[in-house]
Amino acid sequence: MYPENGKIWYNGKLVDWKDGRIHLASHVIHYGTGVFEGIRAYKTEKGPQVFRLREHIRRFFLSAHAYQMPLPYSEEEIIEACLETIRANGFEECYIRPIAFRGYGPLGVFPGKCPVEVAILTWRWGAYLGEEALTRGVRVTITGWRKFHGSMMPTTAKACGQYLNSVLGVQEARQNGYDEAIFLDLTGNLSEGSGENIFLVFGDKIYTNGSESSILLGITRDAVIQMARGLGYHVETRLLARGDLYAADEAFFTGTAAEITPIREVDGRIIGKGEAGPVTRKLQSLFFEIVRGQRPEYQHWLTPVYS
Repeated sequence: MYPENGKIWYNGKLVDWKDGRIHLASHVIHYGTGVFEGIRAYKTEKGPQVFRLREHIRRFFLSAHAYQMPLPYSEEEIIEACLETIRANGFEECYIRPIAFRGYGPLGVFPGKCPVEVAILTWRWGAYLGEEALTRGVRVTITGWRKFHGSMMPTTAKACGQYLNSVLGVQEARQNGYDEAIFLDLTGNLSEGSGENIFLVFGDKIYTNGSESSILLGITRDAVIQMARGLGYHVETRLLARGDLYAADEAFFTGTAAEITPIREVDGRIIGKGEAGPVTRKLQSLFFEIVRGQRPEYQHWLTPVYS
């Protein structure tokens, strides 16, 4: 999976993969003080292109701002560094992981004297929940762990330490024989998966939740909302109850890693016909046409790796 003989962009220059190391006294190891992004590049007829690169890097900087981590590079420099790293590894398709973190320095909780370091990794990564999941769907469970509230941590930031919450939920799900976990927020409404947003379909109406449900505002989530409205579907953002999920005709996850993955079963309850429904399939089809560069009207979402 990893390009062991490849390159990593680390603090402004390309280094060998094997040299991507940090000191054990780095603040991020002890307190999770880092922010990151997950981005994908797809193979197209015009060469590899990155899906919504600028939107991802904008969120990367906003996440860092939320944690008072001044990044020592501009957004344009990080965008070019992502493209440079893909080119250095010769990928036609890959996953891209920019990460910024507090490095070697005093190990008190206050991170202000620890330097901010930035790295970009790329590697080949197929369907996050398995190729079969994209067509057949996944089995999920509602975890007993709750998604933390925005008064506790900035839920709209994609921060390293915050994902311990996700780790607890997905571990519980896997131990109980499920593919993925769904979290409830503190009020008992649906929040999100361990790394995915949720959509529900009732007839020709599509529903998803918003920031009031303690979700990360996903870049793919936003794309799907725009795509669905472009196809003529009614899309509404509102609170989603647990019962809404059980009663839905269709349900699916969205995310950079998960792309558009149907949910076929929740805690033993079959959703719809227990497979990808017609609305999900239509959105999936459009999504993959877009990322493969086959929809000129969405070309503005793609950034060529080779200009």
